[in-house]
Amino acid sequence: MRAPDFWWRRKAGLEATLLRPLGALVGAATALRMRRGGIDPGIPVICVGNPTAGGSGKTPTAIHLARHLARQGRRPAILTRGYGGREKGPVQVDPTRHLSGDVGDEPLLLARAAPTYVSRDRVAGAAAAVADGADVLLMDDGFQNPALAKALSLLVVDGAVGIGNGLCLPAGPLRAPLPPQFARAQALLVIGEGAAGERVARDGYEAGLKVLRGRLAPDAQVLAQLIGRRVLAFAGIGRPAKFFDTLRSLGVLPAITRAFADHHVFTGTEAVDLRLQAEREGLLLVTTEKDAARLAGSDAGRALLSACVVLPVRLALEPQSAAALDVLIADRAAPRR
Repeated sequence: MRAPDFWWRRKAGLEATLLRPLGALVGAATALRMRRGGIDPGIPVICVGNPTAGGSGKTPTAIHLARHLARQGRRPAILTRGYGGREKGPVQVDPTRHLSGDVGDEPLLLARAAPTYVSRDRVAGAAAAVADGADVLLMDDGFQNPALAKALSLLVVDGAVGIGNGLCLPAGPLRAPLPPQFARAQALLVIGEGAAGERVARDGYEAGLKVLRGRLAPDAQVLAQLIGRRVLAFAGIGRPAKFFDTLRSLGVLPAITRAFADHHVFTGTEAVDLRLQAEREGLLLVTTEKDAARLAGSDAGRALLSACVVLPVRLALEPQSAAALDVLIADRAAPRR
């Protein structure tokens, strides 16, 4: 399902107010669950999570960390639940064999950076990674899941929307109240700019977190194909508007935008409709890497993908933030003897 618009309004409206008592119960239950002790898998666990539901930039962050750790001589492995895939795991993702319907869209992207394991059982997935020689485990999501003991937890927020109305699911986007989440994290990464993100950053500073800053940078070569072009942009991610706004800020002109639910599986009819609409309007199709991973799972999707430009993005940390993150990793997630 798509995140409702009222989540991202700073002031709670009627819908949020009516759902607020249920949100308080859900948030309290999640906060209580987070207090449980987790199992130590024998290697440091770095968790890349977010305090809210919906897209914030966790996957680019996990990819950045995996590549950075590998450059330092570490042997990172990535652990993910594999949302949207049928595999329960533990199974190591093989991009030459698995499709998004098997393991989900994000694991296919993560597996380009490091060995990636899909497992609904986090402890079993960690054990599989350790058995295969990993010396540090990166969790893509799972911050609120207490199954594994975490050496370092990094919360990621989208600077444009922050924590929205500040209420818990389903009244707002928070998975639990912010104070107990901050109490179990060491760092907060704000991706992109915006007043909403600045408010969360201020709260993070006051809670004693190391506040890091970064942005999602598009692939320059692909972007060169798009600047000044009129496009039909479509996305089925946590917040499609973020993708559309990014295009506009880069000089790309989305004449038509089509937003779908997060992890949306495109039907054959939808794929054909998108292609025909772009042809009728004389527009270039453009989408995200996550959407491309899902489209590659069907004949109609691959046909649409052949007519698309896929715009990859990577996390670019500010220099001071990159240095601060290195210190945190050295202090909390160094190799074990």
